[in-house]
Amino acid sequence: MDETFVDVQRGDQLGEAYRRRITEVYVGSFAQDFVAFSRDTSRLADAFEHMLLLNRFYIALVDGEPAGLASLTEGDQTVFAPRWREIRRHLGLVRGLLGYVVIRTWFMSASEGARPGLAEIGFVATEPAYQGRGVATALLRHLLALPTYREYVLRDIKDTNEPALGLYAKLGFTVYKRRKVRFARRAGFTELVSMQLVQDPVSQPAPER
Repeated sequence: MDETFVDVQRGDQLGEAYRRRITEVYVGSFAQDFVAFSRDTSRLADAFEHMLLLNRFYIALVDGEPAGLASLTEGDQTVFAPRWREIRRHLGLVRGLLGYVVIRTWFMSASEGARPGLAEIGFVATEPAYQGRGVATALLRHLLALPTYREYVLRDIKDTNEPALGLYAKLGFTVYKRRKVRFARRAGFTELVSMQLVQDPVSQPAPER
């Protein structure tokens, strides 16, 4: 198979014209986390489209089409700005309230140890049609080559997500924390794994072109 050319750009550089497709990649990849709100990914995209802060997401493009994404934050930065009325409009009163509270509680609070200069990578996802073509690798290599950061963390990865854990280890990340989660087995995993990488400034990988 020929090597896939992956172009990585920040979401706000792509602009609002890409917002819907970026949201669809996000929702499609993490739909299992939102089944309590709706199993309809189109409805979830309608509800969540407004809240993604595009300047916090990096998008992997293949032939101009969003093929993957990842968020990058530091300190108390967040990736979402949800509006209760907008979520309620698409998900209804009860599920909309549940969705809004979960997003505010689980996805918008600062992580333990978060600080300026420490880059947290999250929501790494690849569209199914592009999996196995090096999209996630190119995306992460781009983030690791950013001149602003030397220290990176990836938090709370399900221990059953072996492809992701293998990729992160290949890029130099090591496990620094394992966390047991109540009712995890019901969700199909045992524990959450966090990984870190501290780079020598002279050994940062060049972004793939």
